[in-house]
Amino acid sequence: MRSVDLHQYRENRQKLLDQTPKYRELCTTCLQPGFGCYCSHVQRFDPLINFVVLIHPIEVKRRIATGRMSHLCLKDSHLIMGQNYSAHDDVNKLIEDPNFHSVILYPGVKSKNLTPMNEAERKELFPANKRLRIFVIDGTWATAKKMVRQSENLSTLPRICFSPEKPSTFRVRKQPNPACYSTIEAIHHTIELIGQSQGFNTEGREHDKLLHVFDSMVERQLEFIRKAEEKPDHLRYRRDRRRFVTMSDEMRNSR
Repeated sequence: MRSVDLHQYRENRQKLLDQTPKYRELCTTCLQPGFGCYCSHVQRFDPLINFVVLIHPIEVKRRIATGRMSHLCLKDSHLIMGQNYSAHDDVNKLIEDPNFHSVILYPGVKSKNLTPMNEAERKELFPANKRLRIFVIDGTWATAKKMVRQSENLSTLPRICFSPEKPSTFRVRKQPNPACYSTIEAIHHTIELIGQSQGFNTEGREHDKLLHVFDSMVERQLEFIRKAEEKPDHLRYRRDRRRFVTMSDEMRNSR
């Protein structure tokens, strides 16, 4: 029987360990790697509106998911994953709750545009004796449209929307056009428009806590991109080179 060289064995074992792929540990709350965790910037507040964020499975896999970020900031909110919610027990219970008036934030010809309305008109949209519950779709424009079309319970809800007043600041993900807001920006602007009608003091600017964590995340991601661009070519990921160049151009144009 051949004797085992313990020293050689340990060296070989260490080499195998060194060659094993290293996976970054993710924060269990925001699902970001440690260096990108934004939890320290999250400040929870009560908007006096109950928000239900319906997140598409594809969006769940993205670490930069502003629907999840919104949920972490909004007290008494819900984050529910799915695509077709027609038979989803939790969603149906929320819709059928007699203490709440449920609507969906979704653009289109069937939607009531909040932007041109005055304060009184916005207040008249919702029953005074019920708390307002707003369902928000978190996904790409294509997946959001499909989610609403497939979900019979969502398609019957009253719809509200708004006209964006300025371009989205979500500079780390490509938007279909500058007027397309991220989920967290859309929720913030909705609170800005109807929060006062629901008893929330918009002048106190507590809802700006949504933009605080959002902006901090965007700036951190842009900093990662800047650092990546500073690396020598041979240290960059080839597949990301075009994206980095495009993002750099966008950053320069936004200055």
